[in-house]
Amino acid sequence: MDKVGGGTVRGALSVVRKDLFTSAPQPMPPMTGPVPLRWLPHLAITALAAFAAGPGTEDISARPVGMVHAGLLVVALRRPVPAWWLSLVMLPMFTFHTPFGPYAGWAWAVHAGVLFLVALRNPPRVMAETVLPSAVLLLGLQVAGGGIWPWRFLAITLAEFAVVVAAALGVRRTREVRTRLAEQEAALAQERAHRTVLEERARIARELHDVVAHHMSVISIQADAAPYRVADPPRELVTALADIRAGALEGLDELRRLLGVLRSEDHPDAAAPEAPQPTLDGLDDLLAGVRRAGLDVTAVSSGTRRPLPGGVELSAYRIVQEALSNTLRHAPGTTARVELTYRRTALHLRILNEPGHRAAPPSPGAGHGVLGMRERAAMLGGELTASPLPDGGYEVTALLPVPAAPTSIPPTVSPARTDKEQTA
Repeated sequence: MDKVGGGTVRGALSVVRKDLFTSAPQPMPPMTGPVPLRWLPHLAITALAAFAAGPGTEDISARPVGMVHAGLLVVALRRPVPAWWLSLVMLPMFTFHTPFGPYAGWAWAVHAGVLFLVALRNPPRVMAETVLPSAVLLLGLQVAGGGIWPWRFLAITLAEFAVVVAAALGVRRTREVRTRLAEQEAALAQERAHRTVLEERARIARELHDVVAHHMSVISIQADAAPYRVADPPRELVTALADIRAGALEGLDELRRLLGVLRSEDHPDAAAPEAPQPTLDGLDDLLAGVRRAGLDVTAVSSGTRRPLPGGVELSAYRIVQEALSNTLRHAPGTTARVELTYRRTALHLRILNEPGHRAAPPSPGAGHGVLGMRERAAMLGGELTASPLPDGGYEVTALLPVPAAPTSIPPTVSPARTDKEQTA
């Protein structure tokens, strides 16, 4: 039992030693907002220290000591525990040394301020480890001095300690609540972003289904018709084409099954009928609709315009659509410009707008459209950037790789059959 008790005492003393016998810096928590407001607590503490040192002492030679003690408030802004030790050591001198008599009351007020700064940066355990010795010292000096202070002074000083404890606990509680709230908001924003990416991927998959299904259907039809385009095709060729057709049909069935999963009953698009997916051929209609909504938009195309793979055309259309929708939401009344540059191996998009002419209403889904556009570009192996311009406008650029066109295979010329083959 004694061993258990001794171990508990040693553990408690070890905790106290770790808490109080340290000189590690503990700066004030970082603050947000304008720079002058961030320095406001430091200026307030410095002003309080200067005010506390103002009453002075009866002996002019002792005034610097009083100023040093008041300056511990400033030291406590960065190293509160060492400042508390220094203040605790200096308090008996202000109590019994006659020249410091007028400063004694202010000394305890300064000590209460140091206690507040200690409690503000440390757990409640450290608050108790500093407040209790301070209260014991106050009462001990009163007893040792034979009632040197009136009981009213003791009551006021102890009340200061109680206010320090309550204020520090309140500030710490408020800070912890704000920290947890910020963490929850960050987690919620991350979850929203993740959900947006997943929804956009599902939407892309639903849209690309029609594009891929069209190509698979063409493959199946051509593979089915190919044997009839060749006179007396070899059995190996017929078998290979039949396998190609069967594989295309099987892949088409898998695509339809995947689409059925993506169009689950709880999805808002579940009952939506399938429709042809847009391409860059419909860009003029898109721009016309945006103009009717009040956005002055122009489009410029450079390079040799040509049909692109369905996935590239669809993603390019959706990126332009989303960028212009963001402009309508966040910069109403402005002008926009859409630039398409056709390169040999890529399509370059640039959508930029000038600053809005009036304030935009708040949008709860701000930033999610950019995630969707970036996901579309990444799906094709491309990249997308969205950033504000120095003049207050906004710019979206995307580079979508275009796969090289497959090399055309010359039609197979059926060799002349031998006499043996003709008579077989």
